[in-house]
Amino acid sequence: MNIYTSSPDEQSIGDAIVRMQYLVETIPALIRQIPDLEFSQKSAPDTWSKKEILGHLIDSATNNHQRFIRIQYQDKPGIYYDQNEWVTFSNYNSLDKEVIVDFWSHYNGHLLHIMKNIPAENLTKTGIVRTASEEKPLYFFVNDYVAHMEHHLRQIITY
Repeated sequence: MNIYTSSPDEQSIGDAIVRMQYLVETIPALIRQIPDLEFSQKSAPDTWSKKEILGHLIDSATNNHQRFIRIQYQDKPGIYYDQNEWVTFSNYNSLDKEVIVDFWSHYNGHLLHIMKNIPAENLTKTGIVRTASEEKPLYFFVNDYVAHMEHHLRQIITY
């Protein structure tokens, strides 16, 4: 079944896929233009640098990767993480800019591949949202992931 035209939920996945494709193709070159000092600098001790924000998006990718797969075959999995602890212990500011940009790019290219290959019948299978302790369908998690990424990428660059 074509996920771009079958139903409103599936259409929303199609829109997310188009946006994700644009981000994967466009963002790495824009981030590479940011001077290293600006990319690693924190505006305050308790805030994330642009590099750490990109690292947070990698952490989000790893957790959503599990959601996108496990929701398709497990009964209502709950996958959540402490984003601040992940950024702290990943120590993203110590990584070379090229490493983190390439990692983000390749990982999200893989998630894009997964999104494009979700069978239509799996889009309404559900997982648990930690903050609300409620069930949400897979199409919600896909759309939420792309919107979350767009929000944080706007904190790093203008596109």
